[in-house]
Amino acid sequence: MAGVGGWAAKRFWKTASATREAGGHGVALDGRPVRTPAKAPLVVPTRSLAEAIAGEWQAQGEAIDPRGMPLTRAANAAIDKVTPQFDEVAGLIAAYGGSDLLCYRAETPEALIRRQAEAWDPGLDWAEAELGARLGVAAGIVAVAQPADGLARLAAAVRGLTAFELTALYDLVALSGSLVLGLAVARGALDPGRAWDISRIDETWQIEQWGEDDEAAEVAALKRGEFLQAHRFLTLARAQDARDDA
Repeated sequence: MAGVGGWAAKRFWKTASATREAGGHGVALDGRPVRTPAKAPLVVPTRSLAEAIAGEWQAQGEAIDPRGMPLTRAANAAIDKVTPQFDEVAGLIAAYGGSDLLCYRAETPEALIRRQAEAWDPGLDWAEAELGARLGVAAGIVAVAQPADGLARLAAAVRGLTAFELTALYDLVALSGSLVLGLAVARGALDPGRAWDISRIDETWQIEQWGEDDEAAEVAALKRGEFLQAHRFLTLARAQDARDDA
């Protein structure tokens, strides 16, 4: 919440806590409910997610630093942006299926071609077996037209998610460049750390050949953190809270 001239909003509460609300769980600051930037009630689907968001607010210092509140930002996006624009966001995510990272392979050298196949073929096999979506593979950067039926099945998998799940999937897909990897992580078929490594096959190869640039390494580390945070948000949004029924 930094402003002009370096001004930053100051902490005005003592205690942040999760609350039970109609339709889900909220967060309160000294008993006052938190709202999103669009002034909607910040109500999330599980108590686990509400408690984690409350923890972000409780951990803030005297000056509020939004960088320390990724779950809050994601919840705000789910409520203010994804929910009212669900079809548009789902369409943007589904469109990645037409240019999925896993479908575009190197033409040379042979060692990189093998590495890509070993890492990426299992993902495409999973998409066919689990979702009924078989995607074609091409060498080079020339676009390959994917089967309409396969793309439709991937799109259906995307549209079958909730707004909170879709919010997480957007980051999983956009950061990795792969709808298949994003869906595999979202469905619990692939560890998020492994998925990130798989998405970085080309970059890792280049580093091995030419060395690593410090600035590029810092950017990659930040993106990896965002990828893992998206998975954490998804996990919390799906948590089975036995206490809720007590």
